Amino acid sequence: MHSRPYRSALYIPGSKDRALEKARGLPVDVILFDLEDAVSPDAKVAARDTLYAALADGGYGPRLKIVRINGLDTEWGAADAAAVAAMDCDAILLPKVNGPTDVDALAALVPDLPIWAMMETPEGVLNAASIAKHPRIAGFVLGTNDLAKDLNSRTRAALTMALQHCLLAAKAAGIVALDGVYNAFKDEDGLRAECAEGRDMGFDGKTLIHPAQVAIANAAFGPTEEEIDLARRQIEAFEVAEAEGQGVAVVDGRIVENLHIVTARATLAKAEAIAALETA
Repeated sequence: MHSRPYRSALYIPGSKDRALEKARGLPVDVILFDLEDAVSPDAKVAARDTLYAALADGGYGPRLKIVRINGLDTEWGAADAAAVAAMDCDAILLPKVNGPTDVDALAALVPDLPIWAMMETPEGVLNAASIAKHPRIAGFVLGTNDLAKDLNSRTRAALTMALQHCLLAAKAAGIVALDGVYNAFKDEDGLRAECAEGRDMGFDGKTLIHPAQVAIANAAFGPTEEEIDLARRQIEAFEVAEAEGQGVAVVDGRIVENLHIVTARATLAKAEAIAALETA
């Protein structure tokens, strides 16, 4: 579990001044500044300058700032990469990553920024482990819409194997994994259910397409008061047991071992990081 919160990751068009300004005041953990799908072809070149100026002006606080470029196989990709290398951002997001060689190509253009990979093609999913282990990769973003299109899948359940495969690869490599978007942004109950599913699978957060989705994602992927209370009681009970020479404790009728304490401490660290982010 990562202590830094990644509960909500909101896509913001890099070409829209109003959206870029509004993002400064949104309670999101991650902003995905988009130069790809959210920007029309005739606006892609100008969007680089618009986004550069917005990031230079600052005001985004401690939110993680990630810029998604166009693919390197497009007419805009290489120039996007060069522009992002000079921006005040925290990472660069590469779409449609099929394998480590795609990461190599971007790494050669952007030598310093951490790279995140959009996992949204069948080939990319099959190569998830090798992509995740690339030394420049810091995170996965699941592109469930593109993946469903390529697989001709009609339901979220049909993507379960792909989601879990990417998640296993990310966890094995110790990188972040963000679940895909929920398209029906006015359907709060549907979003809440999908966030709960992604959280229970093990994703670190949810990518979002509308500010109205932020509160639900933050609630779903942040520890609850009950979980925080349990973590504190588990740690206290285990420390008492250790002082008495015991290797396990019992809390609420359940055995508590060292592995539970690792999770409990991570829960408290995440809660503290969320509190720090929300008061910054």
